[in-house]
Amino acid sequence: MIIEIVIPSPGESITEVELANWLVEDGSFVKKDQEIAEVESDKATLPLIAEKAGKIKFLVQEGDTLKVGTVACNIDTSVSAPETEEKKVPAQPVKEEYLKEKTAQTPEIKKGIKVTPLAKKMMNENNLSVEDIVSGLKKITTKEVNKVLNDKIDDQKSVIQMSGSRESVKEPMSSLRQKLSERLVAVKNKTAMLTTFNEVDMTEVIALRKIYQKDFTEKHGVKLGYMSFFTKAVTEALKIFPKVNTQIEGENIVYPKFVDIGIAVQTDKGLMVPVLRNTESMNLADIEKNIVVLAEKARKFRLSIEEMTGGTFTITNGGIFGSMLSTPILNPPQTAILGMHNIVDRPVAIDGKVEIRPIMYLALSYDHRLVDGRDSVSFLVQVKELLESPVKMIPESDDPIKILLDL
Repeated sequence: MIIEIVIPSPGESITEVELANWLVEDGSFVKKDQEIAEVESDKATLPLIAEKAGKIKFLVQEGDTLKVGTVACNIDTSVSAPETEEKKVPAQPVKEEYLKEKTAQTPEIKKGIKVTPLAKKMMNENNLSVEDIVSGLKKITTKEVNKVLNDKIDDQKSVIQMSGSRESVKEPMSSLRQKLSERLVAVKNKTAMLTTFNEVDMTEVIALRKIYQKDFTEKHGVKLGYMSFFTKAVTEALKIFPKVNTQIEGENIVYPKFVDIGIAVQTDKGLMVPVLRNTESMNLADIEKNIVVLAEKARKFRLSIEEMTGGTFTITNGGIFGSMLSTPILNPPQTAILGMHNIVDRPVAIDGKVEIRPIMYLALSYDHRLVDGRDSVSFLVQVKELLESPVKMIPESDDPIKILLDL
């Protein structure tokens, strides 16, 4: 029986996708529910699944732009799985006579003549000597004479000639990268983007992670990272400064009564931003668990359209790559984005004395059409204060730290 595998619909507004990669060989045997290809839209990369086991036949090629519903391949379910056991061929001992024969066949390089490694390999493979190459030159032109003269001059001057590659590789831009490029340009052209900066002393957050990491991991099954503290701090600050959580919709300003935080994740195919929904109702453990799941799906290109849609604010962490400072670009239609950076021990003034503290620079990019300078600066200061004193993220209690960490 021959069954057809068609291109699925990644979302309501998407009518075309690109077949990015075949994950199996044409004519090979595939198993039921095996991922056989990756299809890429302007929003996500999704797998193509084999509905039945059998022999596959490709009907389209990698890089083809296909309509949703197009038949990508056929699977012949009447073909059984091949035997997997292969006959092992015992290794043959290398005879001394064979080695001598190969050595004798290797052409010698005439002294004084330079031969490149690639040329030498070709000569060895074809049993050619330097004399064979020289005698094969039927005609000496000024090109050869000038080459010899230039070589002599170079040798006299002891000039070292580098033999680096001059090759380049061209590949088509993926649909995902094209769409990302269009969005980035649109942000610069359609928003009044500004960036404000501040610094945060990470002493308290680092101390909490060090003291409670073991208990937190044992109870929740995930490590206590920095991102959960920043997500929680941003969420609490957005409650105080709701303008930073707004969006423009036509001629209206939308004020969401919830907080959905997009967490930027770097992948091999570009930046993806899965969204944590309703972070206002999450504790640090909830945030960490959701980040782990979404980040793993992002790196495997298995995020759904729903998991990347929406978001009222975004956090991006260039610090994991060593960035000291940056101006993050807005993720439309959101109004603001927070940039985290690396943590560096720096000298700071504490109560009139110079101390070494772990400092991170923060950057808040915002759309000045909706957010005034006062709100943007005050928001970032509030995030700074919450991170420098994490107990402020929760209501007063007898043991605020354990409540914050859900221990």
